[in-house]
Amino acid sequence: MQEKNDSENNKKECYILFKMSTNYGPLALTIDFGTQSLRASLVDKKGNIVAIAKHVYQPVYYSKQKGYAEQDPDYYYRCAIEALKELSSKHKNLLSAVVGATITTFRDTAVLLDENNVPVRDLILWLDQRTAEAKEKLPLLHRFLFWLVGMKDTVELNRKRTMAHWYKENEPKNWAKTKKYVNISSYLTYKFTGKLVDSSASMTGHYPINYRKKKWYKGNELKARIFGIPHSLLCDLVDPGQPIGTILDSIAEECGLPLGIMIYASGTDKGCEIVGLGALSKNIAAVSYGTASTVEVSNRKYHEPETFLPAYGSAIPGWYNMEVQIYRGYWMLGWFSKEFASSEINEAKIQKMAVEEVLNKKLGEIPPGCDGLVLQPYWGAGLKRPLAKGSIVGFSDVHTREHLYRAIIEGIAYALREGLEGIEKSQKHKVSQIMISGGGSQSTAICQITADIFGLPVSKIQTFEATTLGAAIAVFLATKQFDDYEQAKQAMVHVSTTFVPNKNHQEQYDYLYKKVYLKMYPQFKDVYRDLKKFDKKY
Repeated sequence: MQEKNDSENNKKECYILFKMSTNYGPLALTIDFGTQSLRASLVDKKGNIVAIAKHVYQPVYYSKQKGYAEQDPDYYYRCAIEALKELSSKHKNLLSAVVGATITTFRDTAVLLDENNVPVRDLILWLDQRTAEAKEKLPLLHRFLFWLVGMKDTVELNRKRTMAHWYKENEPKNWAKTKKYVNISSYLTYKFTGKLVDSSASMTGHYPINYRKKKWYKGNELKARIFGIPHSLLCDLVDPGQPIGTILDSIAEECGLPLGIMIYASGTDKGCEIVGLGALSKNIAAVSYGTASTVEVSNRKYHEPETFLPAYGSAIPGWYNMEVQIYRGYWMLGWFSKEFASSEINEAKIQKMAVEEVLNKKLGEIPPGCDGLVLQPYWGAGLKRPLAKGSIVGFSDVHTREHLYRAIIEGIAYALREGLEGIEKSQKHKVSQIMISGGGSQSTAICQITADIFGLPVSKIQTFEATTLGAAIAVFLATKQFDDYEQAKQAMVHVSTTFVPNKNHQEQYDYLYKKVYLKMYPQFKDVYRDLKKFDKKY
């Protein structure tokens, strides 16, 4: 393993965050709405986050019943206002250098608006587990065509996960009041600018968008009918890099911002993250270990990463992001902690650290491959395998809780490697490097496991705030501070640590991946189908 001194990098970053100076040149203002917290930041052209105000949501969401996750959409706006006030009060001398701003948010979370663009009800977050029955039938010809090309199960899952169908079935009065059905990014952009306009690259999720053409499908088109959202309910779209509108004077005055700051279109948090990692290239894969874990590769040509799964529009014009997602991803580590790690939770409280940090310290006690324990991380079904369930094989009396914890981490990496191989096949080009981000990337053990499983060098950049950095790059490109993305990348993205594969460990993982992991789903497919029937029957 080749590794630089992380502690020295962290010291340098802390110094950058709080150093008060006006010698930064142009600055980008970014407002990054994550699932659990937001960040309002000022970023310079060297990739330094010179000022940041973080706000953790309290609560992240509320649940009316098990599996539900809802939130007041205006809560995010209020949190952003407070963060901007803090940023302004602590760094007033920097604000005059701001050349533009952007808003980036989590994905696939719709807001229902009435005729006055006021929310009809609280929003349902992307991680909510409810599904619709999708009672609204597709035309017979459409159903036949989807069956003919093998898309029947995928289309059924997509329709059930589209909240528009759930609203129609369960809250018809609220649906009748709905005059606009928009993503959370669209609503927050409206709150800041007064314009109900959004980037085409922010529409990742259950919306009727043609990702190749970056515009809405027409209401009668085949794929538009899947989502059941009338065209009249959708907002206007612009390309990434285009100006949307200035921050309203009333907001600027309330927050202490200069008047006239323009907000530019960028993309989703994942879309900005891949930009911030310097991974806009068909040679580089971006792995994100977040609540949902992903592997992405960007290409100027439109290639679908898997059958029936589209490539998404990039936050930078002219690019597409091919992404494979493990829906539950590193959410599973929280699940494990809750169910199996009560002693580690107590230890974490004493040491004032996250329980995952305590568990990650024990990863080295378990050998690569977990003594033959292999996990397939389908705790949430995906579009490619809508009937799949989570599976663990290879249990014996040598296995412990620590084995299971490491098996989860290895299993997610196996699944992402399989996704990457599908992407490489689609684009007909192998990647040679992985850039890594997300909560899991803060563990050196997890980074090394990733390098060993993929058999590729894995690198981290100078900051954990890759989404913020990518959003800032989008602003600087929109305002012509750089000629192109490569120039911006050279100036702003800096590799801090690289992990190279351990050949012995890589050999062990290759064996388990090819001889065990890849064979699990084909062997269990019929079992999963029977379990689905069981769930419906009982």
